[in-house]
Amino acid sequence: MKTVKHPLLHTVLGVLILAVLLFPIYWMINASLQPGGATVDTGWFPLEPDLAGYRTALAEQGDNLLTSLTVALGSVVLSLAIAVPAAYALARFRIRWANWVLFAVLISQMIPGIVISNALYSAYADLGLLNSIPGLILADSSAGIPFAILICRALMESLPDAVVEAAMVDGAGPVRAFVAVVLPISRNALITAGLFTFLFTWSDFLFALTLTTTEEVRPVTLGIYNYLGAYVADWSSVMATAVLASIPAVVLLLIAQKYVAAGATGGAVK
Repeated sequence: MKTVKHPLLHTVLGVLILAVLLFPIYWMINASLQPGGATVDTGWFPLEPDLAGYRTALAEQGDNLLTSLTVALGSVVLSLAIAVPAAYALARFRIRWANWVLFAVLISQMIPGIVISNALYSAYADLGLLNSIPGLILADSSAGIPFAILICRALMESLPDAVVEAAMVDGAGPVRAFVAVVLPISRNALITAGLFTFLFTWSDFLFALTLTTTEEVRPVTLGIYNYLGAYVADWSSVMATAVLASIPAVVLLLIAQKYVAAGATGGAVK
């Protein structure tokens, strides 16, 4: 019995689903281009685009965007600096308790963020790390390191031993072989781990809310939160800030999507 296919129906259904998923993004952009006012006054189309919301957003949230970018990039660097050597050691060296270490890494990702943030608040208060960029970098890296270890180890474990051994035969030591051979081969996994760490840090709200109490260090997520209240008079500025905050994530995903697809499945098949 032949299966009857309906490609046009499937296409229409796919377009409808995509439209529903993308509508919030469209409405965010549409509202950001409208003259300031309540959401009930927002039209379906920006017939007379107004960039006043973006000017206000850059003036009031520019420093917060820069803070988020600094924290996100710092978290990526710190996470990879710790996770990549750890993943290589777990993948290539004969460590007796390696499976238990990986189990502990996996369990660490299941701990609620509110528990970690409350514990960090007390420690940060004693160490003087509250309201500081290094403090936020350290906190956000704690969430990126476990994921980076799991992703990088899966790929590094699939690397042939002959690749590293050939480098050592040519005179490279363990560190040089790791830097010159293993890291370039593991590029997809590194980009994947770094991208997800950046996205988590960029969108973090819990650590920002718990570990910052002044306006001197305030990520953009907390800046948007402070915009919102019982009486928001200028939604165009709020939406403009949300659009600006979405741009780095969208650009990175577009650039790195092929690396993410390869890195996420790099260790699936040896």
